[in-house]
Formats: sequence, structure tokens, C-alpha cells
Amino acid sequence: MGGPGSGNTRRHSAKSTTSDYVSLDVRYCARKGMLTPGYVSTLRWLRNGEILASIQMHAEQDWVILTYRHGSAGGDWKNEEYPVQLAQTSCNLGGARTWFLCPVLGCGRRVAILYGRNIFACRQCHSLAYDSSREDAGDRAIRRADSLRARLGWEPGIFRGPGKKPKWMRWRTFERLTQEHDHFTERSMQEVDVRLGFEGLSRVGNTCLAPAR
Repeated sequence: MGGPGSGNTRRHSAKSTTSDYVSLDVRYCARKGMLTPGYVSTLRWLRNGEILASIQMHAEQDWVILTYRHGSAGGDWKNEEYPVQLAQTSCNLGGARTWFLCPVLGCGRRVAILYGRNIFACRQCHSLAYDSSREDAGDRAIRRADSLRARLGWEPGIFRGPGKKPKWMRWRTFERLTQEHDHFTERSMQEVDVRLGFEGLSRVGNTCLAPAR
């Protein structure tokens, strides 16, 4: 096994975006307690109800060990296992924020998200563009809503509905973020209606209702 820095991750097309790769968000992991030393967790990414990829993460002091399988260009499956270092920075209002350090040799960037195919690395090492370079108003609204869901510790995906207030969050902050999330969710639903030609319909929850005649 060549290790996480032995391949040329920059060979992928610059036209690829972050949504083309599975991602590992350190903020989600921290909220779920998955970075506690000794904690072992398994993450799975689904597409159309089928497992697209899975990874086991073993947390140690200042490190996480990633273990997973991926398919190579020739169709054979490879097992990967390598460490990703963690770093912390102090927050202005107290506490600390945790980051991944990109494991690619010569990089070591401090990032919140690693993107994975053959290895998990930062966006720059995979030469990925943000989805915002291709998105319209509806896409931007969905991205903003999902970003707020991540801050709230909710499962990603606006159709999953609202979650609970995180224990560490103030009610005022929770209510503000929830209102913002609902605004962007409704905005995205309106854009979907426009795309599908439902401009004249009213919406209740996620159901479109035809106007009374």
C-alpha cells in the first residue's frame, strides 16, 4: 500500500466539484463525539438507498485512523488505512475548534472537510471546485440550509425535517438558526416549483396544492 501521499491526487479533472466526492466533516464528527480518544465509528454514504462508500474511523489523541476500501481504476478493490492529524484553534468567545490536517504529503492544510475517492484529502489536493460555481438560486438555498443543519447538528438533507436543539446551544441562537434554515428551505422549494412549472400552486409543508377554483 503506497500510503495517502504516494498518489497524484491532482490528476482528476478541475471540472469536478465537491459534490462529486464523498466528504468527511470534522464539525459533524466533533458534535457526535466521534473524535473522543478510543471512540470507533463507521460512516456510510448512501445514494438511492444503496451504500456508495463506508469508512471506519478510530479516534486517538490528536489523530483519527481511517480504514476503508475503494475500487481502483482496474476494478480491483484496495484496503486503505492511514492516520489524519487533528489540530485545534481557540475561538474568540472561548472554547476551541477542531480541524483536520490534510494527510497528503507536502500539504498539511488545516481544513474542516476532507473529500474522498482513493484517499481523503482537502479540496485543493483533489482540484475540486465548489458547487456554487454551477448552482442557481435554488441550489444556493439548499446549500445554505444544509450548512445551517450542520451547525445545528441535524442530519443533512432538507427533506429530513427539523431536529432537536443541541444541548450546548442557547435557545435564542437555536431559534435564529432554525428560522434561517426554514427560510432557505422554503426558498429552495419555491425554486423547485418554478423548475417544474408549479408557480401557481400553493405549498403546505412539502406538498403542493392546486389553488381552489
